[in-house]
Amino acid sequence: MINVRFHDRWYEPKERLIYSVIAARYDGRWILVRHRDRSTWEIPGGHIENKESPEETARRELMEETGALEFNLSCVATYSVEEKGTAGYGRLFFADIRKMGPLPQDSEISEIRLTDELPDKLTYPDIQPVLFRRVLEFIG
Repeated sequence: MINVRFHDRWYEPKERLIYSVIAARYDGRWILVRHRDRSTWEIPGGHIENKESPEETARRELMEETGALEFNLSCVATYSVEEKGTAGYGRLFFADIRKMGPLPQDSEISEIRLTDELPDKLTYPDIQPVLFRRVLEFIG
């Protein structure tokens, strides 16, 4: 069973933060992406690179996966995903995008979808709805 837990926004676990996930909205609709190797939908995000802060990762991944050029970025929470006694940590962000451009030519994303709600076919169906609900609470 997978358990998603939320912590203070700036919580720093003993283990390093691994992911930045960005629930992004453009023109009043949510942006979901489809990786070129999958048929399911995802909230934009990715791995935090060495010497990169979670916020730097969020900005980079948002641009690489959605083509976002101008946006406001807010930290929502630090979260953990626990499965079989092991926890991985990430930071959750909300982005309100003002200006979009094309996807970078070498993007791993094959398709972007603007939607009012999460679709049924999610890459991480036990995690993404929980993160999405937390963002909805945050923006109130």
